[in-house]
Amino acid sequence: MKIELNKKIENDSIGISIVDSIPDSIKDISKLLEYKIEDESVLFLPEQNKIFVAFEKISSQNTKVAMAIAMRKLLTTNYTKAHIIIDDFHSEVVIGAMLGFYKFDKYKSKKSPKNLTLNIVSKNIEKKDIVDSQHIANSIMTVRDIVNTTPEDFYPAIMAKKAQTIAKENDISCEVMGDEYFIANNMGAIAAVGRASRHESELIHLSYKPQNPKKKIVLVGKGLTYDSGGLSLKPSDFMVNMKSDKGGGAVVLGLMEAIAKLQLPYEVHGIVGAVENMVGGDAYKPDDILTAKNGKTIEVKNTDAEGRLVLADCLCYAQDAIADIDYMVDFATLTGACVVGVGSYTTGIMGHDDRLKHRMVKSAMNCGEEATSLPFNRYLKKQLKSEIADISNIASSRYGGALTAGLFLSEFVRDNYKQKWLHCDIAGPSFVEEIWGVNPHGASGVGVHMCLEFIKSLDS
Repeated sequence: MKIELNKKIENDSIGISIVDSIPDSIKDISKLLEYKIEDESVLFLPEQNKIFVAFEKISSQNTKVAMAIAMRKLLTTNYTKAHIIIDDFHSEVVIGAMLGFYKFDKYKSKKSPKNLTLNIVSKNIEKKDIVDSQHIANSIMTVRDIVNTTPEDFYPAIMAKKAQTIAKENDISCEVMGDEYFIANNMGAIAAVGRASRHESELIHLSYKPQNPKKKIVLVGKGLTYDSGGLSLKPSDFMVNMKSDKGGGAVVLGLMEAIAKLQLPYEVHGIVGAVENMVGGDAYKPDDILTAKNGKTIEVKNTDAEGRLVLADCLCYAQDAIADIDYMVDFATLTGACVVGVGSYTTGIMGHDDRLKHRMVKSAMNCGEEATSLPFNRYLKKQLKSEIADISNIASSRYGGALTAGLFLSEFVRDNYKQKWLHCDIAGPSFVEEIWGVNPHGASGVGVHMCLEFIKSLDS
């Protein structure tokens, strides 16, 4: 998609209007077609070269969704030009349009490429606003592409290669470590999870270091390129779409790309544990005792609770490798329990500092993502007790599984960082098999925009 500013509106360009009441010019036809002002309702009038998208109340976030809806409609037509006239420019216009125009057709034998030029006509607009909005949308689409790609085409070495490409294109550094490093540095948790795979596990460390940074931020992502459940094998139906288990790692890669493109004044490190959890003669087993990088021992009771093992060593690595961290945020498609608790569209935010959790939730609301704060409590922590190791990798109760997973991760965050750490469980919204909001079927890229807003809010 090409974005133009204040260009002349051409006769063959279709106009997009976002409305909260029926315009006089279409009152008669709207009655004939029974078009009503309801959220996300669409009226396409090809003879007038117009698309109307209605919301009961117009807001910046509804504008973003409306643009996505309009773009999806245009994908079903042969229009190549569109325009929207707005009083004040909102970045949501560009982001919504680009995300709505997204299509993942890598595996389609017959592709139908669409070209579209969107002309934005506004009195108050800066080219930088457009460019920054495009950077955000492009990074979200990078995440979508990574998550949607099949495990045969996107395994740990490919994830590392993608990170190296992002680093090269954005002049940031990238270091990749594998099994030899894990063994030499006592990272027994991440090493065990990937042991049965034919693909070597990778720990990826991206570093963005501008001059005179205001803060130092660490982003950690679970990059399970595929999760069979290991010896605690998933049922067949639950194994489908486990390509999406790399969603947290993909978000970190997308964030590092966006942060560099936007030239944010913060030092940011992106840590991704890229691993494939498979079955085989060398698979780690229930009853195994693993030792993480910080020396804590873990009793394995379920090999399908593998993401928290990978993140445990990644969190330990980050605290050892990076000094004086101001904030540490991890992203993971970690638990089905979070989906059960808050639904398919909402990220669960956990941590020990209520103000920090609420800041992330507010950041999500500001950019149109759904997130909620989930509270830790001391009683749930007892459910992770092991009689033969320091901690168990699953709780003794099936209830509160999102929280006990977060509490497990907390055991690998040092006391001096606990108030600076957030855990974001994106298991629900990262991959949904239906269209919702600005998101298509499949990967959404949720987490990128939310975290960018969070980082930008740190000065306030």
